[in-house]
Parts: sequence; C-alpha cells; structure tokens
Amino acid sequence: MTETETGGYQAVFEHVQQLIKARKFELALEQVEAILEVHSRDARSHYLKAVILRHLGRHEEAVELLLNLAKGTRDVAVIQQELGQALHAVGRIDDAIEALRKALHLNPALAASWRLLGQSLHSEGEAQEADHAFRQALAHSHPHPAIVKAVDLVQQERYGMAEGICRDYLIRNPEDVTVIRLLAEIGIKLGIKGDPEILLEDCLRIAPDFHLARNTYANALSEAQKYSQALVEIDYLEKAEPQNFSHSILAASIEVMVGNYEAAVKRYEILTQQFPRHAQLHNSHGHALKTIGRQADAIAAYRRAISVKETLGETYWNLANLKTFRFDPVDVDRMRALIAKDETTPKDYYHLCFALGKALEDRGEFDDSFGYYVLGNERKQQQEGYQADDTTNDINALISHCTQSLFETRPTTGNQAADPIFIVGLPRSGSTLLEQILASHSMVDGTSELREMVAIARRLGGKRNRDDKSLYPEILSDLTPAQCLELGQEYIESTRIQRGSAPFFIDKMPNNFQHVALISLILPNAKIIDARRHPLATCFSGFKQLFAAGQTFTYGQTNISRYFSDYARLMAHWDEVLPGKVLRIEYEQVIADVETQVRRMLDYCGLPFEEACLSFHETRRAIRTASSEQVRQPIYTDALEQWRHYSAHLEPMRAELSHWISEHHNVD
Repeated sequence: MTETETGGYQAVFEHVQQLIKARKFELALEQVEAILEVHSRDARSHYLKAVILRHLGRHEEAVELLLNLAKGTRDVAVIQQELGQALHAVGRIDDAIEALRKALHLNPALAASWRLLGQSLHSEGEAQEADHAFRQALAHSHPHPAIVKAVDLVQQERYGMAEGICRDYLIRNPEDVTVIRLLAEIGIKLGIKGDPEILLEDCLRIAPDFHLARNTYANALSEAQKYSQALVEIDYLEKAEPQNFSHSILAASIEVMVGNYEAAVKRYEILTQQFPRHAQLHNSHGHALKTIGRQADAIAAYRRAISVKETLGETYWNLANLKTFRFDPVDVDRMRALIAKDETTPKDYYHLCFALGKALEDRGEFDDSFGYYVLGNERKQQQEGYQADDTTNDINALISHCTQSLFETRPTTGNQAADPIFIVGLPRSGSTLLEQILASHSMVDGTSELREMVAIARRLGGKRNRDDKSLYPEILSDLTPAQCLELGQEYIESTRIQRGSAPFFIDKMPNNFQHVALISLILPNAKIIDARRHPLATCFSGFKQLFAAGQTFTYGQTNISRYFSDYARLMAHWDEVLPGKVLRIEYEQVIADVETQVRRMLDYCGLPFEEACLSFHETRRAIRTASSEQVRQPIYTDALEQWRHYSAHLEPMRAELSHWISEHHNVD
C-alpha cells in the first residue's frame, strides 16, 4: 500500500468513526463497505462494520462477522467486548458472558464489559455476581481513588468502612449519582430501613436517566415489600430500555415474590418467545409453572432449556427436584458423561451431581447414587465455606442469654396479634406437609418462607462489617416494651402483602427456630410449630437436597448432623424456658395417624376442625419448596425409610446423632 493509499484509507476510516459518533449508521455502513471492497481483510474495518450492524439492529449479522473476526485475529479485548454485546442482543446470554469474561481477562479495565456482564448475570439470576460486576464497572470508571477503595471494601463485606468513605465523599460531591447509588447498595446490604430508598430517589431526581440506579431502586422497593411501586419503576425501565430484558426478568421475579404466579408465567412466555436461545429464561419459566402445579408444562419448559444449553446443570436438578419426575436412560448417560469430563462450570457440575444422584436413586442404584451425592456435596461445600463451629457458638449464645428470667421479669410486650403461625425446624422435616394441611383451613393463608423475622434479628445484631461481633441475642434483654411493640407491628405490616384475607397466616421459614425468643417478645400470641422427623431421615434428606439459596449447613454429613444437634439442643431449651410455647409435630406420627395430628395442630392454633385439612392434597395453591409435588398427593409412606437404603454410608451422621436418634419416638 502506497503512502497516498494509506493516507486515503486512514481518512476514510476516521470519517466512518465520526459517522458512528454522529449516529449516522447507514452512511457509515456504506463507507466501511467501500473500504472493505479495497481492503477485504482489514480487521479494523470488519470490527467497525460489526459495531454499525449492531447499532442498526442487525445483530445476527454482527455476531457472525465477529465470530469470524475473533478466529482470524489474536486475542483482542475490544473484539470480545463487541462480540459479547452482539450475543447479548440476540439472547445468547451464556455465550455473551463467556465473551465478556474473555474480554475482561484480556483487559480488566473495560468498564463497559463489566456493566454488560453485570446485566447479563442479572438476567441469569446470578444477583451476587452481577452486583460484583457493576461495582467493578464503577471501580474502573470512577476517577477518585477513595471510591475505588470503597468498592474494594464492599467486595470484602466491610460495609461500615465503605459507608463512611462514601458519605465523606458526598459531602464534597453531593451530586455524584454513581456514589449515591453505591451508598444505597451498602444500605441495602446492611438492612437499613428507608435510607436506601431515599438515597435512590435523590439519585433519580438528579439523573432520571440513570437506569442502573432505577433498577437498584426497584430492587430496594422490592426488598421493602413495596412491590407495586417496584413494578412501576420497572415499567419505566422497560419503556426506556426495551432491548434490556433484564428489567422484564426482574419484573417476573417480583411477580413470583408477591405470589402473582400467573402474571410471572405470562411474562416468561413473552420473554421466551422473544429470546428462544436464552436457556435460563426457559428454566425460570419452568420453575414458575411448577410452583402453580402445571407440572407437564414445567417439564416441557425445562426440556427447552436443556435443548438450548445441554450443560445447564440447574435444569437437570429442577427436573429431579420435581420428586415425581423420572429421567430416561439418555438423560442419565448424558449427565454421567458431563460429570466425567468435568468441563462445566462449578455450578453446573454440582447441579448435575445432585440430579444424577436422584436419578440413580429412583432406579434403585443406591451405592452409585450416593457417590454422586457425595461429589455434589463436596463441590458445594467448597464453594460455601460453611463453618459448623459458628452455628454452635450462635446456639450457645442463645441458650446462655435467653434464660427463663428474660421472659418472667418483663411486662407483657409486643404486638398482641395472633395472626402468625410459625413452622420451624430443619428443611425436609415435613414442614411443607404441615403448611399444606393448615393452609387448607378456611381461616389460614399459606404464604412461604418469609424473610422478615430473620431480617429483624439481623438488624438487631447491628453488624456493619463482616468481622464485627453481633449484638444479637444479648440485645433482646435491652428491648423496651415500646420497641417490642414496634417490631411486632413491623412484622405484621411487612408480611401483609404475602397474605390473603384469612385471619391467620403461616410463616414457614425453618431458620426461625433460632428466633423463638424474639418471636415471644414481639408477637407473644403467635403460634410456633416444630416440624420434627427422624434425625437420620432429616439429615440424609437434607444431604441429598440442593437448595436454591441458603441452608449452607446441609452440604456434608458432619455439617448437617452437627446442625441438627444444635437445633435439637435449642428446641429443648425453648421447651424448658417457654413451656408449652412450641408444639412439636413428628412427621412419622402424621403419616401413621393424620387426623389425630391435624386435630392437635388445630387445637393448639385455636382453630375449629375442618375436613379440608384431611384432603389437603386437593388444595390448589402455589408451593415454592422442594416438596411441592409430594404434598399435592395423598399421604404416602414411601419417603419414611428412604435413608435406610444408604444406611451403610451414613456412619458419620449416625455417630453425631446417636443421642437424638435414641430420643426420637421411632427408636432404632
């Protein structure tokens, strides 16, 4: 190429760039194609053409061009970034995430890649990773080193220190909306009531088109149970950014949270038609369908997810988690092969292990089944990093501080409402069955595992940094009658949106067994039912269950059996210091004589007997837990002794649980 030709090429190339900046994309495309007629192998011009095609909405063409370009060039970060944008636009989210991660591996300072990665991960339901990506985008785009430091502190869960830096910075820079949004995010992490919403409202007043802040605001409203307001904000975002379907996905998830499952299903139907190659959308659609009892449609949706992404372990597990579903031999062979290769993501790997464990259990291949349960538990335990000693210390603190004198020396406190019925215990102990029985009563609303009591306890703990010592449960001794009344009222009001019109409702959060003292102080007339099951049956059922979130103690035989011991110790303590407060219902006794146990529960709750509680399997309601399909069937005994098929493998559990096994009514 002569100097004159080079100069002419450069002038035309720069003109194309100017046309792109001026958003004159049709003219820019004509110019870049003219360059390529002469310089057909020029990578820079092909890259610009791909950018133009994306802006013109010709996303598939852009993807094809960029895939070829990526093959023909050495690793170039901006090409991978542009490829990620194009793939995202056509709904190939998994491929987009891969391209964006590659771009960031090549150049971690690409703020645009971090932002789009956050958006992509958000649409996949990976909220924690998405938040990390959004923070990295801020860290690589903000000019002030203090804010970069604040972002790093948030990553370390040192929220109190990060909060101080942000507030100090905003005194001097009160209209920096990116930092206002970060401060609001910190407030959400700390569980501060009201403040994040006020901050985000101020942020949007300054910059109404700051869509990430509006998305955060919608999340904050959702956390505060202000679902209708959250949906208004999302409606604004959907109109402002129609190409960003993560807003619609957030709307669907809020519909699920508030119990509007039919509305969520309709949203997912529209989204999956628009983006048929988005595997996670099909997966989420299936989950919503399963929750409302449309099992056949749920299975079809899960199958579509696998057809888009064969390695999507979560979908195999969702099929297994239907409990009544059976995999065919082709599915089993595929899962075996994927696990043997071990080339999937860690998340896909452990989902596949749990799913294959269930598939082989259904085929009676118990030894092989247990091997895959072990693999899944090991991989999940590595990820979670659960420390059993921390739980033991927490339970010891509760037993030490929540003595009989805490309740005897205080005047009557709290909100006197008798509305809540708490069902506590360990997961997989029969709590969903008890909930379904009670929710079949005309005077009781079934809700779900509500987070409000745990959130109140966490807020009382006052931790602002990960390593801070919690003030809970010692602070319970300092609560005034006025504070107890206020907290009880807060719980009643914040859970109202989850209820129907019945005078009573169920909160089935199992972890509330740690908060019996708090419940007694702020809601003294609430009822508490302890769902209890044979210790080995409970622990093995938890061991082979993969939970969507939380319950990190279930991964590993020692972890879950120690947790059961701590739970049982604490429940014995509550029986001692609050005699008669908690009603224990044993799963095996429900199976043996359902009517007697139903009458016990109803008498305890002060409810008249209704025949509908005996035909609970006919009650049509949304059920979110793993037992959703099982409790839609009449009482059956199949699950009672399942753990015995694995008895030879359960010695670590048996050793830890020996005392509680001998105490259980069904003595071995």
